[in-house]
Amino acid sequence: MTPAIKAGILDAVAALGRSLGEEVDPQTFLDDFSRLLRTFVPHDRLVVASLSEDEKSFTFLAEQGGPIGAIHTGHYTNLASPRARHMIGNWGIAPVFQGQGMVSPDLRADPRFATQPGERQLIEAGIRSGIAAPLVHGGRVVGALIATSVVPGIHQVEHLPLFSCLADIVAPFVHGAVLLQRDRNRRRRLKVMADLTTQMGGTLELGDVYAKMAETVRRAIEFESMGVLVVSPDGKDVVSLVEVDHIRPDIAPPERLPGDQFSIGPRVLGGEAAILTDAQAELDATLAGDRWILESGARSILAVPLWMGERVGGVLYFAHRELRWFDSSDEEIARAVAMQFALAIQHQRLAEEQKRLAATEYRARKLQKRVETLEDQLEQRFGFDCIIGRSSGLRAALDKAAKVSPTETTVLITGESGTGKELVAHAIHSSSPRREGPFIALNCAAIPESLLESELFGHERGAFTGADRAHAGKIEAASGGTLFLDEIGELALPAQAKILRVLQEREFMRVGGTQLQKADVRILAATNRDLAADVTSGRFREDLYYRLAVFAVHLPPLRERGDDVRILAEHFLHEFGLRMGKNHDGLSREARARLLSYPWPGNIRELSNAVERALILSDGGAIRPEQLGLPNAALSPTPSAAAPSPSLPELERRLVLEALDRAGGNKVRAAVSLGVTRSQLYTLLKKHQILGPGFHGDPESG
Repeated sequence: MTPAIKAGILDAVAALGRSLGEEVDPQTFLDDFSRLLRTFVPHDRLVVASLSEDEKSFTFLAEQGGPIGAIHTGHYTNLASPRARHMIGNWGIAPVFQGQGMVSPDLRADPRFATQPGERQLIEAGIRSGIAAPLVHGGRVVGALIATSVVPGIHQVEHLPLFSCLADIVAPFVHGAVLLQRDRNRRRRLKVMADLTTQMGGTLELGDVYAKMAETVRRAIEFESMGVLVVSPDGKDVVSLVEVDHIRPDIAPPERLPGDQFSIGPRVLGGEAAILTDAQAELDATLAGDRWILESGARSILAVPLWMGERVGGVLYFAHRELRWFDSSDEEIARAVAMQFALAIQHQRLAEEQKRLAATEYRARKLQKRVETLEDQLEQRFGFDCIIGRSSGLRAALDKAAKVSPTETTVLITGESGTGKELVAHAIHSSSPRREGPFIALNCAAIPESLLESELFGHERGAFTGADRAHAGKIEAASGGTLFLDEIGELALPAQAKILRVLQEREFMRVGGTQLQKADVRILAATNRDLAADVTSGRFREDLYYRLAVFAVHLPPLRERGDDVRILAEHFLHEFGLRMGKNHDGLSREARARLLSYPWPGNIRELSNAVERALILSDGGAIRPEQLGLPNAALSPTPSAAAPSPSLPELERRLVLEALDRAGGNKVRAAVSLGVTRSQLYTLLKKHQILGPGFHGDPESG
């Protein structure tokens, strides 16, 4: 080979390198070099191929097509798309990429080529003979130089040494061009990240821009499907967040699967990237996640971790139906994309958390406002100011109760049934330091003795038949607040002893329990009984009585409160009128007179019932006396001196008997007509020794 020829070859190779760097038409890359090469090796077509870094596939770098034109149009590394990575095993030139030269005088008769799927397109295009030599640089094969001709037998073995020598000259330039192109593509692909950042910066809702982002990513990574899986809060499962461009739209990604149901799951969730070049050969169809990939039709998979801070919070994956579609250069770009997606997901979660916090704060403000409103309503409903009445006896009792309210002192409220003892207890609680705590009321006369201790102190599971679970009593329910024990005089002696312990030691024990519990409650008690007399008779514990009666408030009966009867009646009339939506003209003079003359054995409760009954019967005018439904005994003319008026206890007894008579002996109806509860009626029956038919001392009888 003369120096002039060598110089010409070097000039051609340099031109090749320059042209590759300038990204001109790949079909003109090799024109000068091919023209010089024909002097030594006849051919009408010249191709340069580059070997992949994993040495398992190759790509056509450039092609001088000759008379038949370029066969591998578009399959070049210097073009943006499409790409074509050819598996070496499908081509007859496979030995060349292992460092061997090859000559085939007749491709049709050569079994190395005639049976290989990759070479069929060459034979079909009319190629008959060929010669190939490896391109070696830095001690490794970086590609192949291939010359072909449509003329059979034109290439012989004697051409191989010179052709290999020329390949050695070309190799450094080919390798440099490949590196240049890879760098150029890498920089081009990384520029896409700037567009991705801009798109993500426009919204905190990933779903709003995901499709647009996918199109941007496609400029850097060629894929047929892209999706995001996120790790569940417990760290065990992966949850499908989004997927676009399904390879098979009828095969949707699983909503949730354990991470170990993917062969590559542990690896990617452990922080590594994974590339599958042939999914059918590399996956396990017995795993649900792998089975989904296989059913979707994907053959190539690229998966990279989504790092969220110091941990992997998900997976970004790409899929393609072609084998060996993704390589290490794609992995680099995918990792950069994953950083953007992880940031977007974290921003979205932050936005969602801020929305949740804002919603929670809004609900908290509403709740606080509601609590304040309810507190105001409670103060209006249960404060001392809401107790209606101007009589001196009532005012004195309320002043006394208001003074004891700020303390922790136990208060005993006495008075007849229906005088408003629970209302005063509420007012004491509402004005006390415990007003933020609960107010729990328990009527000791309304619960059978066998169940009272369980209701009051609670019980453990198995404490008695039917106790299938532990139960907290009223003392625990009232913790931090006030426990109001109405009709405390009805407590049996064993329960009295336990209440005394609560008052003295501030502790109690559940029924069936073995562990003492602290009682953080203030106790208010009420009774309509004469507890001093019960102490004398042995029915009530003396020590408990004196512990309760540290501070006593006595409420006068309604009959001793004078004009309060009219004031209360007008209040109830207004209240029930608003509730029923009925108009009225108030109380007639006769109705007011009847109200003031009636002794009210049921006190305020009976007055409330009478006014409600009258309003129901009212036709819209003034309330008449007969609409009040009061017993006739109250209307008897003033007795003469020869017939003295009955005492109040006797009058009370008569009213009870009349109510029973009108109700035909039915104590429930009699209690309703008197405006008292059943337990209060039975107290009156005991008091006046009215033990009629069907009465056996059981509140449930009759």
